[in-house]
This record gives sequence, C-alpha cells and structure tokens, in this order.
Amino acid sequence: MENPVELAAVCPLTTEDVLRRAVGIAPELEAVVTPQERVGYAELASEVATIRSALAAAGVGRGDHVGVCLGNGPRWVALFLAIGSLGAVTVGVNTRLRAEEIGYVLRQSRVKLLFLADRLLKIDFVGMLREICPRVDRELPDPAVPELTSVVVLGDDVPDGALPWAEFLAAGGEPVQPRCTPEDVLLLQYTSGTTSRPKGALLTHRGMCADAFFSGGRLGLRTGDRFYSARPFFHVAGSTLSVLGCLQQVATLVAAERFEPGDALGLMETERCTHFSGNDTIALMLLNHPDRPERRLVLRGAWLAASPTIARRVIDELGAAECVVGYGLSEASPNVAQSAWWEPEEVRVAGRMRPEPGVAVRIRDVETGMDCPTGTRGEILVRGWNVMRGYYDMPAETAEALDRDGWLHTGDIGLLDESGRLEFLGREKDIIRVGGENVAPAEVENVLHGHPKIRQAVVVGVPDERLIEVPFAFVVLNEDRAADSGELLDWAKARMAGFKVPRHLLVVEGFERFGMTASAKVQKRQLVAHAERLLREGALG
Repeated sequence: MENPVELAAVCPLTTEDVLRRAVGIAPELEAVVTPQERVGYAELASEVATIRSALAAAGVGRGDHVGVCLGNGPRWVALFLAIGSLGAVTVGVNTRLRAEEIGYVLRQSRVKLLFLADRLLKIDFVGMLREICPRVDRELPDPAVPELTSVVVLGDDVPDGALPWAEFLAAGGEPVQPRCTPEDVLLLQYTSGTTSRPKGALLTHRGMCADAFFSGGRLGLRTGDRFYSARPFFHVAGSTLSVLGCLQQVATLVAAERFEPGDALGLMETERCTHFSGNDTIALMLLNHPDRPERRLVLRGAWLAASPTIARRVIDELGAAECVVGYGLSEASPNVAQSAWWEPEEVRVAGRMRPEPGVAVRIRDVETGMDCPTGTRGEILVRGWNVMRGYYDMPAETAEALDRDGWLHTGDIGLLDESGRLEFLGREKDIIRVGGENVAPAEVENVLHGHPKIRQAVVVGVPDERLIEVPFAFVVLNEDRAADSGELLDWAKARMAGFKVPRHLLVVEGFERFGMTASAKVQKRQLVAHAERLLREGALG
C-alpha cells in the first residue's frame, strides 16, 4: 500500500535549499573534513557560489552533463553542489576505472565539461585522458569524444587543450543565482558495471535530497554529529547518504581519498566520529584490524548494508549501539528501506526495515508475476519519489527496469513481514538453486561469519550435474588461526539446513586479487570463474 507524503513540507528538495538551510543553522560548523582539509558550512557555500559563476561563464546550463573525476574531499562536494545549483547534471566518474571504461562513460553520457585530477593515489588521470582523446594536448573537441568541449585539470599537469583550475575560476563573472528545481536531474549515476554495458541512472534533486533526509534521520544524525564515510562520493551511497545526508542533518562529513581500515580507525578516533557508513566488507575490515582494540572510539551509530552477525559485532565491538541497516540500489537514489535508531535492537540487527515514507514496496513471484503472500520471498518492486527517471539514452533498458505503472523491478530478492517490514535476502541473479531449493548466499555467509576462526566469508553458486547448482564458500581466516575446509564444513552442517551447506570451501588470504568494486564489494563473478576453474582442474581433491 502506498503512503502519500508531501515532501516539500518535510525537508528541502534541492541541493541549493539544503545548503542554504545548513548555513543558516550552523555557518561555522565544519562541513567536510579530510586528513588534508577542513571546510566550514559558510566557507563551502562561498566556494559553491564562486564555482557556479565560473560554470555559467563556461556555458553550463540546465540539463548539461558535467563530469567530475576527483577523490573524496571538499572540492568534490563544492562542484557537485554548484553543478546542481544550475540545474546541470553531475556525472560522477569512478576513479577506479581504466581509460577505456572512462572513455565509455564520457561518450555515453555526452559530458560537455570534465573536471579531472591530474593524479590521484598514484594514478595518472591526465595520461588516461590523453589515451581517450589525444587532441587534449592541442585543442578540444576530439572526434573520439565529440561532446567534450572543455576539461579543467586540478593539479600541475595541464595539457594545452585544457584549463588549470585557477584559470577556470578566474573566468567567472558576476554572481549567478541558483536556478534548480526539485524535478531537475541532479546526478547521472552509473551502475557498478557488473553487466557489459554500464547504465546511467537519472536521479533528481527531489529523490536524492528526500532520500538523504529520511536516511539521516533514521540513522540518528543530529546537528554537530561527525559522520565518517568510507564510500566514494562518485557512488550514490557517497553522494546521497554521505554528502547530502550530512547536509540535511547539518552534521560534519569526515572522509578520505581512499579507504584503509587502520587509517579509518585512526581518523574516526581523532575526529571523534559519532557515526560511520559501510557495507559488510568495510565493517569486517574495521572489526578485524589489529589496531581496533586500541582505538578509543565514541561511535553512537552506523549505517550498514550487512548481515545480522556483522551488525551485532558492530554494536558489541565498535560501540555503535544505534546501528541501523538499510537496503537500496542506485536506481532508487539509493535507499528504499531502512531501520531506525529508536527501534528495538533485535529489529535493527535482523535487518527488518521500514520502506521510506511515501515509497511503496511489493514482492513479486518471479515465475508467475503475481504478488507474493506475506512472509514469502520474491522479487522486490519499488515505486515512489526515489525511483530514477530512467537510464540515460537507453530506452530498451529503461523499459525493462520500469514497467508502465512506474514500478522499478530491482532484481533483488526479499520478503515483507506481517508488519510491512522489508527483509533483503540477496540479488536474484546470485540466488543459488540447489535442486528444488533456493539458497540466498547472504544466509550462508551470515552463519559462517559466526565461526570464531572466520574473518570473512563470501558464497557463490557453481554448477552441479545432479543439483543444478551448489554453494561454494571462500573464507578468510582470522590472523593466527588455522582451520581446514573439513573442520569448517562440519561446523556449518550443524547450523544450517543440508541444502544450504557449501559443497566446497576454500580458504584464501583475501579477496583483493579477485577484484573489489569501488564501493568495497567483492566481485563475485571473478570468484565464480575461479571456483569453476578449480573444479574443472580437480584442484580441490
């Protein structure tokens, strides 16, 4: 059942109004803090106004696409807010992409102006730009990226066809008034690229600003709180839940250009962070780091996309007693549902989440297309103010994701309980079909994470002649702990149904060699390929 909400009566619905409100409440409060910089709310607003004037002088207007390829920091935030204030669209470029992949994003999104770090974490982005459009050393546009007419470089290596940052700012004229509306597209968010053609979801000011407001409120952020986010800002969990979440609640965003768990723990201690954001991988890296017992953290809460076992550890070991669990996806701005800090701990730990106000959720039988009864698992469908406009310049893919009635078909599996709470069980494509039973990898991972010797477990499905598919578990052991696969599997058999028990278990040193996404998720496709190769070669005995 849908629950209409008059969003304009609840919170600001454009980035400009969000920023103006925050400055009015706490102008001297730190807005963004990194190990290198500290910027207050009033200072941030001043920089946004300066950049807006320069953008307008460069010909940027409503609907234009502007690429941002920078690391986390105040400059990314100021650019994002300034671009949005003109009704233009930020295209957040994933800084972990290679030249060919960045070229695809720039061409597919028709970026007009690109802001680019010359180097970031030892990566030569100007060198990659030269691969993408060689004419940047003379004059743009280049036939390889015909829509890209201007590049602004932040750093010292500025090609002749680009502008240095200072020169870009100096070209700005008189102050330019904001001209954005809640219905303007704010962000073109590319999916993580698990398919052969990454798709750019069109997200509006209304969707992202409201999503940030409700998420921050349920997290328990208050004015003056300090929120550490490991999420890259080019990811919607960074731009919405971190950047805009802190702006809406007038909190301080603490971030760094890269996530390293030891550094993150030190930063959270030094900056006295009250909250943090992370998925299961990020949380486990923090929990299992050798420095963690020595850190004097003052955490009150956390936003997690993680299993009950990990959520319980975050509460017990990191002290984040108000920890909440959320579910979302890029196409939904991203939050669909979230628990709230004031709810009973057992509800929050179990991941039983209320849909955001005004957002409707249905559970659909994948085979029949009919709605599932209460408590029955099926595909999660979402409709409401947070759902994307569609995929940019991809009508067929948009029609596949959004039906005629406006329902977003997520491809995720979940259930609604009798109280209307959503439980997320996993991606439909990740579900392992063991004979006639469906097994969600997250269920198996949650059990394995309860073993005292296991630091992290990731479960995938591999083909089986008799059962169609069976679970294959990759596990990383805690330091100074030893265990063989037989011991771990015997332990698992006593704690889950037989069809859920992994048929194969491999102890690995870590998942970095298999590849991690920018949002610190393990790339399961690489794990599946590795598991299948081992099985073909008979390497598991």
